[in-house]
Amino acid sequence: MSDQTSTPQPDPSEASFQSTEGMFATSNAAEPDLLAQVQAELASLQAKSGDLADQYLRAKADAENSRRRAEDEISKARKFAVESFAESLLPVADSLEAGLIIKDATADQIREGAQATLRQLVAALERNKVMAIAPVAGTKFDPHQHQAISVVPSEQEANTVVSLLQKGYLIADRVLRPALVTVSAPK
Repeated sequence: MSDQTSTPQPDPSEASFQSTEGMFATSNAAEPDLLAQVQAELASLQAKSGDLADQYLRAKADAENSRRRAEDEISKARKFAVESFAESLLPVADSLEAGLIIKDATADQIREGAQATLRQLVAALERNKVMAIAPVAGTKFDPHQHQAISVVPSEQEANTVVSLLQKGYLIADRVLRPALVTVSAPK
C-alpha cells in the first residue's frame, strides 16, 4: 500500500445542504424587499385602475351630455325648421293684403299687383330651395319627377312630354309634387 495521505472528500449531500441553506438565507433576506416591491407594484396598479375608472366615468358623462345636446338641437331644428320659410313668405302675405285694401283698382292694377306678388313668392320659394319642375314639350318623360295624366298620339318620340298641365316642385332635390304632364303615345 502506499503511504499517501488522502484528503477527505466532501460529502455531496452536505454540499447540497449548504447550498440550499445559502439560498434560504438569501431568500429570507430578499423576502422583505420582494414583498415591498410587490406591494408597491400593487399600489401603482390600483392607482392606475382608479384613474382609468375615473376617466371612464368622465367619458361616459361627456358622451351622455353630447347625446342630450344633440337631441335638444334636433328638437329645436324640427320646431323652428319652418321659421325661415315662413319669414320669407311674410312679404307675399303683406302684398296680398295691400292689394285687397285697394277698393277701386283697375284690372291692369290688379294684374300688375298679382304678378309682383307672384315674383315675391317664387323668390321666397327659391331662397328656401323649392324649385319648379316645368318640363317643356319634347322632354323625355321622367317618372321620378313627372306624373302622366294621359297618353296622347303625337308626332314626337314615344314617352316624351307633349304638354305641361301643372308645375311640380322639388325641395332640395326631393320631389315635393310631380309635374302633371301629357305624354306621347308609342307609334
